[in-house]
Amino acid sequence: MIAKNISVFRNMLTAMLIGLISIQAQAGSKDFGDYTVLWSVLPSTFLAPEVAKANNLQRSKGIGIVNISIMKENDDGTMSPVSGQVEGQVSNDIQQVRFLAFRRIQEGDSVYFIAEYQYSSGELMTFNVTARAAGYPQDLAIRFAHTLFSD
Repeated sequence: MIAKNISVFRNMLTAMLIGLISIQAQAGSKDFGDYTVLWSVLPSTFLAPEVAKANNLQRSKGIGIVNISIMKENDDGTMSPVSGQVEGQVSNDIQQVRFLAFRRIQEGDSVYFIAEYQYSSGELMTFNVTARAAGYPQDLAIRFAHTLFSD
């Protein structure tokens, strides 16, 4: 009986931790016809130390990571990552604007763009990002907001 209760408790604890992580991290997408821009935002402390080191990212309270991917729809309906450029800025509640220095990272077939930014715990940050897919003449502009909390 005690072993069963411990197992139930572990499952509940795991579910609560997953819920807390999903509150902290945010992901979204915007469809532009043949192209889709995907984004995610998370505290840098969510990265494993070896992942942060391999990608030259700082793990610290108050530093967030924004990750952007540009995907193109194939003839068969599947999506493939494409290269290009990403630029943007982030602003806080009192309209202080900081430019984001995106770096292109390629791992196998995956291509994504990451940038670090500083935030204060509980501060609403608004992102204005423009992605440009290689060989596509139109800008793919996205705007989203998220609040992170220091752990």
